[in-house]
Amino acid sequence: MTFERQRGSPLTKDDFAMHLIALYEQTDMGDSDAGTVVAESGSSDISLAGSDPWRVSSRRLAGGVSEGVHVVELDNGHMSVSVLPTRGMGVWRANCEDIRLGWDSPVGRPVHPQYVNAAARNGLGWLDGFNELIARCGLAFNGPPGIDDGAKSPVESQLTLHGRIANIPAHSVEVLLDDSSEPGTIGVRGVVEEATLFGPRLRMTSTITTRCGSNSFTVSDEITNLGASSTELQLLYHTNIGPPLLGPRASVHCAANTVVPRDARAAEGIDTFSTYLGPTPGYAEQVYFFDLIPDAQNETFVLLKDADGERGVTLHFDRDQLPCFTLWKCTQPEADGYVTGLEPATNYPNFKWFEREQGRVVSLDPGETYHAEIRLQVQTSMKGITALQERISALQIRSGPDVRRQPTLPYCPAN
Repeated sequence: MTFERQRGSPLTKDDFAMHLIALYEQTDMGDSDAGTVVAESGSSDISLAGSDPWRVSSRRLAGGVSEGVHVVELDNGHMSVSVLPTRGMGVWRANCEDIRLGWDSPVGRPVHPQYVNAAARNGLGWLDGFNELIARCGLAFNGPPGIDDGAKSPVESQLTLHGRIANIPAHSVEVLLDDSSEPGTIGVRGVVEEATLFGPRLRMTSTITTRCGSNSFTVSDEITNLGASSTELQLLYHTNIGPPLLGPRASVHCAANTVVPRDARAAEGIDTFSTYLGPTPGYAEQVYFFDLIPDAQNETFVLLKDADGERGVTLHFDRDQLPCFTLWKCTQPEADGYVTGLEPATNYPNFKWFEREQGRVVSLDPGETYHAEIRLQVQTSMKGITALQERISALQIRSGPDVRRQPTLPYCPAN
């Protein structure tokens, strides 16, 4: 199924400001029919005034662990973004000009959640499906597996790596075509329910959009507590970049008050936390926690640039919504997954009990909604990257951040 802009047949604001086209509708429980396509391709009235050629396509993968995975691709004429409604509205990959955003995970294809046993291998089974550009971690919990002694009920005490949301299929998936401004915006929206009896009942409505002809896309999520009592929320955007942007002498830049190594292994590399090795046999991951500095609008951003400083990617977000930032460095051999993670979040990915003690676990009252948004933008010129680094310098009111040489409270357990 494909929707394409028809040149010469502009969509005017007098007609409507936004199309909502259902890709499929979830059937009642017990119905064996997975869904029905309710829109046809080639509709001559579907176009966006003032926009470059664009396309929204939908397909289901076949074969192996990808059987049945739904992929929605947003192509704005300059950048394409592949969204996985079947995997919690994660973003599989993106491309802009000749720059690929994503990484080569040992998990080569999108994995249907039915093949991911989160409890496998001492709670690390989440890794069996991990290969996206953006994978959410949450919603009730994220971070390492283990026992949460502070859980409200027994069903919430045994935690697995990074939570459930990335392995729950979305329903009510829609394509969005917004002509309220020029150029127009294309997008996809889906609803993901993370719920259990005697436990949390959370609903995430995720909207992923890109403006036609642009070099960026936005992920906007609303998480609502549908339960009758207050519940906890943890949300982390595991944003993963590999080659061509990641490589020897690539570097990460941001305005930070504090940088803290997560553990002794990260402390070994504290003097070079902002730069990357090439693929290195025997490399063990290093993780750093940041307290970032926002601008007057509470926005902050992180820049990853290549070794030549000519290309890069920036991740923008609101520090009030996502106050914690984690940098994951995993420069092991490419066959094993050569990647770095830029991870804005409501919390640091420590044990949940520790984050609760530090006051970094969000509490949602019944009916309350939490909003979080990130924007990923590709940078294609040295001039643009230099301007971004000047913005970082302006935010960095001191000569540099306070870089702790050892794990330090309250960012992580000191021991």
